[in-house]
Amino acid sequence: MLSEVYRIKHQCSLTCFTELVVYMIWNALNDPLFGYLQDNSSMSCCSLRRLSILYGAPFYSLAFLLAWFPWRTYESGDWMSGAHLVVTLCAFDGMLTFVLLAQCALFAEISEHHQNRLRLIKYNQVASLLGSSSVLFCGLISNNMDNFAAFQGFCFLVALLGCACMVYTGFYSEGRFDKKGSDPNLQQPTLSLSAVTTMTWQIVTNRDFQLFVVMNFFQVFMLAFCNNFAMIFAEHLIPPNVLPSLAKSIMYGAGFIFPQLLVLGSQNLLHKFGYYQLIRMTFYMEAGAAAVMLLLGPSHYYCLALFITANMVLVQAAFSLFGLPLADIIDSDLQKYKRSSPLSSMVFGTNALFTKPAQSLAPMLVVSILNQYGYEEIKEGNVTDPSALQALHSTMFYLVCLVPVCVTALQVLAWTPFSIRSSHTTDSKYTEG
Repeated sequence: MLSEVYRIKHQCSLTCFTELVVYMIWNALNDPLFGYLQDNSSMSCCSLRRLSILYGAPFYSLAFLLAWFPWRTYESGDWMSGAHLVVTLCAFDGMLTFVLLAQCALFAEISEHHQNRLRLIKYNQVASLLGSSSVLFCGLISNNMDNFAAFQGFCFLVALLGCACMVYTGFYSEGRFDKKGSDPNLQQPTLSLSAVTTMTWQIVTNRDFQLFVVMNFFQVFMLAFCNNFAMIFAEHLIPPNVLPSLAKSIMYGAGFIFPQLLVLGSQNLLHKFGYYQLIRMTFYMEAGAAAVMLLLGPSHYYCLALFITANMVLVQAAFSLFGLPLADIIDSDLQKYKRSSPLSSMVFGTNALFTKPAQSLAPMLVVSILNQYGYEEIKEGNVTDPSALQALHSTMFYLVCLVPVCVTALQVLAWTPFSIRSSHTTDSKYTEG
């Protein structure tokens, strides 16, 4: 949506997107940077998770609003529009990272009990479900952004509501280690560079962390693949007379709503079998469904529509559970090195450092493959050769089927040796205090 607004409403040409290199660098660096600050800073606004959320909330909301209000009336190719875009992206991603790291760390630190963490997952999915509905209401109120003033007003209300929710969290949430962070007698002195390097090395050499990061990298890859190309593939591979555009829009919307419903409906399974088994099961289901679709062929349009939707749902639903293994890794690190407080933000930030490149890698690889078969020319209407179109559609179909098979095979290889499998059967790993 952001790129669409900048290209259409703010007259930002494609050439100005070269400035996204700045954003990509910042995007890679801010996760470990904020992770270090939140775990090692002597300032309470950084070291206390709830205060990070409380003080970050208004800046996060302002950064969100920054995107939708132009600095002046832009003309086509205006450099100011490009500057507006890169400032917006860096500001929003920076505040998103700062607040999200604190929220993820708070998730791990509120309780070490598996059942309590499942309850937090449930609340998170309910909130995500409610938040997803805002996109639908936004489209209705703004007439799909044709009424841009109404769109801006709706964004302002969303920012206000989001800020209020985060401020409430900042005032009333409490982690197990908040008292240690707020007590001047228990605060650790600022760590040296060598100490920070040692802690980072201890995190990245953790065998379970390594396995999780590899598996998560491919999950982020699959998320980017589905989010960027599911509708493109559906438009090309499923004729309009079989599935009209409205049905395809509903199908795409289901890919964002059903994951939350699936996670909410899987609470009993998570209690009984734990996240390790359920995550591994989703890999087998994705690979199995892709193999069946490959055998059926591209002419079974309804099966293809169902497969594309189900794949989106499974990928997002599994990803929603990834806070659980990371929380267990944080607990394991806390026990192993007998730390006075966990390195929650550093663990989440280091994980993001290694997995975020997959967000860019998936679109780059897929577009480069499609362009070898004339995707760009066909999209612009410069190619009318039926054989070229057929070759492109065949390539798209094989990508739809083979990418999940190959990626999930690598994920199974990485996930199988993961050793923290029974946290759902353990009442308490250490005493809360």
